[in-house]
Amino acid sequence: MIAAQSSSAKLRRAGSITPFLGLGSGIGLVVANMVGAGVFLSTGFMAQELTAPWILLAWGVGAILAMAGARTYAEAALLIPRSGGEYRYLSELFHPALGYLSGWASLLVGFSAPMAISAFGAAAFASAVLGMGDARLGASALIVGLTVLHAAGLRSSKWTQNALVVAKGALLAAFVGLGLWLGDNRWPTWTPPRDDLGIAAPFAGGLFFVAYAFSGWNAATYAAEEFESPRRDVPRAMLIGCALVGAVYLLVNWILVANLTPDRARVVFQYEEARVTLGHLVVRDFLGETGSSIVSLGIALVLISSTSAMLLVGPRIYAEMARDGYLPRWLCGGAGAPPRASVVLQGVLAVALLYLHTVGELLQNVAGILVLFSALVAVGLFRIGRRRPDLGAPRPAALAAAAVYAVSSAWMLYHAFVARTGLLPWIGVAAVAGLLAYALTRRRVS
Repeated sequence: MIAAQSSSAKLRRAGSITPFLGLGSGIGLVVANMVGAGVFLSTGFMAQELTAPWILLAWGVGAILAMAGARTYAEAALLIPRSGGEYRYLSELFHPALGYLSGWASLLVGFSAPMAISAFGAAAFASAVLGMGDARLGASALIVGLTVLHAAGLRSSKWTQNALVVAKGALLAAFVGLGLWLGDNRWPTWTPPRDDLGIAAPFAGGLFFVAYAFSGWNAATYAAEEFESPRRDVPRAMLIGCALVGAVYLLVNWILVANLTPDRARVVFQYEEARVTLGHLVVRDFLGETGSSIVSLGIALVLISSTSAMLLVGPRIYAEMARDGYLPRWLCGGAGAPPRASVVLQGVLAVALLYLHTVGELLQNVAGILVLFSALVAVGLFRIGRRRPDLGAPRPAALAAAAVYAVSSAWMLYHAFVARTGLLPWIGVAAVAGLLAYALTRRRVS
């Protein structure tokens, strides 16, 4: 690993990484990665087994857990102000092999598959309104277009993402404003169709939906070295972005539970075929079919923003792996430019996944791996004193947040393994394959 680190340092001294992001762009990056269609879907599933107060409590707990994760990563970003997210942190806090595994998980599943799914959703929503052709073809065109913009240069990449985030924020603000102004703001009294299951199991299941909707709060860490002041702005971007999204999610879900019943909310079960969300139902009540069309285009824009954000941050992991010698050197990128080859690689993978019928199943199978890696970062904060005392000691507040996040992640993984017994062997096979690849790559690096 010494040779890889020396080579990496040489590349950085040569100016291969150019800072171009500020606090505002960082917050936008976090928000764009977090906010997708999930906030307009999750409550529909939860309303079949939970009352409105329990649903709102679940979103509140989800916000607290996401903030705990953001606080954990903020401390890691302060102590290790380098790009790469889990790849970098796990390499420093545990072993390069573990970082290598997380890097490959990000390449194959963490970004490429969600990108494909978001792009397909955007094309499907737009097609429903504009009468366009095949959604897969539209999604492919979207990915190609965004790939060109993010590969063209740092300036075009930054402004493309910033513009999409501003539009996304305006749409969410409009939805909240419309709901509070025209909606029913009385305390909802409806009851779920199934109230014989108690609270514990349905609440735990609801938290899985909520956790998925909150994912993405760590986006800024993947491009940390491209911030002008990484130690200051990366932690702030995650904490501010996560807090903003948490507040918006609570407002959005108040509007949903106050204006919809569980029976109407069942529309989410037909989401894959009909592409109708709870947002459609609410705005249709306010503005008729025109409002429904506006929501479709709005959600398409939300998903385009998410696709763009993943295309910006994901390639930074592969560039870091290339700098350390674990991927071909040409994936690093040149001085003053984005890692173009890495951007193109992720775009190609996302388009390829569009035409595989098992994308959703693949994402579901490996989601446990991604949760596991983020939890290991939290555990790693407790190892700094022994593993890397030169990095400094994490503050007590950060360790408390890390403990909360690690324990909650372990609880979620336990329930995932119980619900899907095939998940553990899948993780084992993926880990063994990754470690074999690491062993082969390490020979070349050293």
